[in-house]
Amino acid sequence: MGERTAIVEDRARTTRDRLYGDTAWNDRRFVVVDTGGLEISPDDPIEAKVQVQARLAIAEADVIVLVVDAITGLTPADREAADLLRVATAPVFVAVNKADNAARELDAAEFWELGWERTFAIAASHGRGVADLLDELVRALPPESEAELARKAREREADTFAADVAAGRLEPFVVEGDESDQDADGGDGASPEVAGADEVEAARWDAMLAAASDDEPPAIAFVGRPNVGKSSLLNALLGEERTIVSEVPGTTRDAIDSRIAWGRTEVVLIDTAGIRKRGKVASGTTAERYSTLRSLKAISRADVAVLLVDAVDGLTAQDAHIAGYVVEEGKGLVVAVNKWDAVEDKKGSTFDQYVEWIRHEAPFLDFAPIVSISAKTGQRIGRVLELAVDVWAERRKRVPTGELNRIVATASDRQQPPLVKGRRPKLFYATQASVAPPTFVFFARDAGSVHFSYQRYLENRLRDEFGFLGTPIRLVFRERAGIRAERRATKRRGGGGGGGGRAAAAGARRGR
Repeated sequence: MGERTAIVEDRARTTRDRLYGDTAWNDRRFVVVDTGGLEISPDDPIEAKVQVQARLAIAEADVIVLVVDAITGLTPADREAADLLRVATAPVFVAVNKADNAARELDAAEFWELGWERTFAIAASHGRGVADLLDELVRALPPESEAELARKAREREADTFAADVAAGRLEPFVVEGDESDQDADGGDGASPEVAGADEVEAARWDAMLAAASDDEPPAIAFVGRPNVGKSSLLNALLGEERTIVSEVPGTTRDAIDSRIAWGRTEVVLIDTAGIRKRGKVASGTTAERYSTLRSLKAISRADVAVLLVDAVDGLTAQDAHIAGYVVEEGKGLVVAVNKWDAVEDKKGSTFDQYVEWIRHEAPFLDFAPIVSISAKTGQRIGRVLELAVDVWAERRKRVPTGELNRIVATASDRQQPPLVKGRRPKLFYATQASVAPPTFVFFARDAGSVHFSYQRYLENRLRDEFGFLGTPIRLVFRERAGIRAERRATKRRGGGGGGGGRAAAAGARRGR
């Protein structure tokens, strides 16, 4: 796969769940599944569940690769694993790993005793012999599906289009500018030349947004502290034991991706390891440190994060810390109060009190929807997925430039920016620069002086008008280029008498 997808540590039983990853070789795309080591009679209850996961992976595989160790040689455990695989219907390859020199390649010959003709000596850390293994593995794969052939055709069309653009063989196109050319506060604004430049830039952004692809399915990550029910929720949604569930905190170590059908498409569900406090991570094992890093990386590649909060414990400081990381990453957020079945003496207003308390403890999450669930009983678990997909759509919402500027003008008329050092910032124009998260650029005078409270006011107006449920909003304030140029010209003209005459003449020309 060419990346560090699985946690690697020089200790047995590090891998627990099935880890899936997409890869390609010789123009064939396929899914690689990493499993825990095969054992006949594990002595640990968690390891017993690991074996169940490994056998599920074997049952669904098209090709199986048995990985053994050239340094330790053929062991009884290898023989037991080989006996388990003899009943598999898929073809079996033997990869004798750590054969990173000629002597160890000779040592790897003893694994031919297992009886499989497709036995390869490799060194995974150096890539030695891996290409030969992959060549044979791809030949053993089933024929390509119609969906895969269609995907390749689309990729070829996209490559051809990109080559034509790079070579200049495509004619440029012009997008009409926005009809609004007034300032946000209703004034005359800068010169027509400057206003036209802003509109052209806005039109370019609108065209880029319209061309953005939404082909990728929504990726939803379940995050939170250890033992709050992330794996239980994933299994309940999938209707199978996809990940190992245990009362022991820290059972999940890797970020586990699963796909589930949703309407006419599908969504990717990412189960993550519990994110511990920084001090506990630093003092923990290497696997625990990597688990936390993988969880944070899962948030970065997700579209929406579902923060699971223990209903009995309530919102903790660590929960708020995790939520803050999600917001900083610009990801959508849904707060799921899990273990709602364990809350005693519930009344009709209990959930409302929970919501009010969470809003009070973490006011920066006022945009995030909150739902109470029970992964154990299945109570409202479907609602979590509904909200997450809604938030995913909100992150991709596009606001037309004209409509955006009408809202900004109304907001500016109702409340002007506060004075800063005797000067009042002035908004001229706004446009949406990107989606996921929605990002808006405001062209202004004294853009750096727009107070945080006024930025919050503008964000609230945008949410009132356009929703943006569960997604952070980015507001960027830029100094309008024409204003700076005009100021520099004014300073140069303000020196002597001759400069005043030239200024008057320039003013007369603008009047004409």
